[in-house]
Amino acid sequence: MSAAPEPEILAAFEAAKGFMPPHEGLALYAAAVEAGRLGLPLLEVGTYCGRSTILLADAARRAGVTALTVDHHRGSEEQQPGWDYHDPETVDPEIGLMDTLPTFRRTLHRAGLEDHVVALVGRSPQVAAVWNSPVGLVFVDGGHTDEHANADYEGWVPHLAEGGLLAIHDVFPDPEDEFTGQAPYRVYLRALASGAFTEVSATDSLRVLRRTGAGI
Repeated sequence: MSAAPEPEILAAFEAAKGFMPPHEGLALYAAAVEAGRLGLPLLEVGTYCGRSTILLADAARRAGVTALTVDHHRGSEEQQPGWDYHDPETVDPEIGLMDTLPTFRRTLHRAGLEDHVVALVGRSPQVAAVWNSPVGLVFVDGGHTDEHANADYEGWVPHLAEGGLLAIHDVFPDPEDEFTGQAPYRVYLRALASGAFTEVSATDSLRVLRRTGAGI
């Protein structure tokens, strides 16, 4: 039976700003709990306001490891003013740019999970370039252009331990979803084509793969 979060953790997840639906969140949580058994950190690319971070943090707490979450907190392309996913509440009124970091910190505080998360504030490729430790989970949920999705994959998969899990969100095979999910879909296909991964599960737009070999 798949691991499931306690009701208060699920309630905190559902109350947080973000876009991941609960059934995909439950699949991510189960993957994080499984990956936590490797005794290595669980890493997320694309924090936003911390909705999915809650699940990774609780899974990390269960495993006695740390959740890592990477984001520059200025919002990805589809979250900028004028786009469907823009939330005016995330704009810093002093500088006029998005800043989701304060909301993220409040999200973790309310969930009681601050001690189980390390927030890495910066652009994913820059952080990945100076990172030198293995991780048990890489959850790719950052920018949805090919440039950003491939950079997240290329930056972090080399740090994923053998037997670890790669989770990719917003995988939409339909070409009509070019802006919201085709880049993650192409990264998913790239991972499978590399021969280094075996698919574990598919829950709507969430794919979970296990690293079983070298190469990316």
